[in-house]
Amino acid sequence: MPMQRFTLPLAVLLSGGLALAQTAPTTPAAPPATNPAPNASPKTARVMATTHRTVSALSVGISKAVKGQLLTCPRALKVSPLAVCLYTKSPVNTVRPAVRGVVGPQALGDWKTSAQASSLLVQEGGNLAAYVLLSNLSPQETLVVIDAVQAKPAAAKPAAPAGVVKGQAYLLDSDLAGVVNVINLGGGKYRLNAPGQTALTITAGSKVAQRGGGTVDLPMVPLTDGKNLLFPAADLRSLGCTVTDTANGITIACGSDSVGVKPIVF
Repeated sequence: MPMQRFTLPLAVLLSGGLALAQTAPTTPAAPPATNPAPNASPKTARVMATTHRTVSALSVGISKAVKGQLLTCPRALKVSPLAVCLYTKSPVNTVRPAVRGVVGPQALGDWKTSAQASSLLVQEGGNLAAYVLLSNLSPQETLVVIDAVQAKPAAAKPAAPAGVVKGQAYLLDSDLAGVVNVINLGGGKYRLNAPGQTALTITAGSKVAQRGGGTVDLPMVPLTDGKNLLFPAADLRSLGCTVTDTANGITIACGSDSVGVKPIVF
């Protein structure tokens, strides 16, 4: 017998979209949790062959781990057509470690949590591929959303400004979103904040940066083309971050946050 799909009442839907930044899905507003989920025995999700490979594998594994019941994802969730939604009669604090066990080494960083929702990024072959979202429906009920992350178009490669070192990797300020907060102070100055580190103020064209009441010598000179910050990947060490080469670029890790990007090499 084919699996029956159910639709959650709008009272338990997540409000707003699940806009994804380069590194993480924005945590949606907490859903009201007044209506119970459908009264049916949990069944393992069977995902159609057209579903995204990573989403398909995660959905089957997570459904088994949390005894999930397959639901039709309502339009109000604003997820992609590839998304899979599951309902489980388990609290979020039980579902979260079960999902983490299924994702295993494919997880990018750790859970991002708020009062009513948690999200986890998932990589495939070194690239961001999907995310898992958990939302409280009630103290003993959880909605699980597994969706693919659509690749963004590659940013236009800026013209090489004066002072660029050929063969070296550079990053736009947008590449650092999610791991380093970049604030344009004007006049070629930028303030960079990484988790657990004192803010670093840099000046385009200078290796000398300011931190607290002192100065720091950067390995390479940060640059700008007049519009974009071109931050050398080598300078990330000064922010306490690590850089790991991957098949399609690099992975930047700052504290517990990480992101995979393709740097600019002139």
